[in-house]
Amino acid sequence: MQYTFTVQGMTCGHCERAVVHAVRTLDNEALIKVDLPTGQVVVESEKSRDAIANAIQEEGYKVAA
Repeated sequence: MQYTFTVQGMTCGHCERAVVHAVRTLDNEALIKVDLPTGQVVVESEKSRDAIANAIQEEGYKVAA
């Protein structure tokens, strides 16, 4: 499944790496695209949308509904 998230609080490359790492910890095979200026994170994964959102939030970022 492909999911698009709006992630608030990402401002730099470190933020991008933290979000990617959070998703990869959940699903090492996930395809992840991050667009820092818009805050959009597109994830292609077999995991649920909620599980991915929770992983990103546990990293300290807010996922908009």
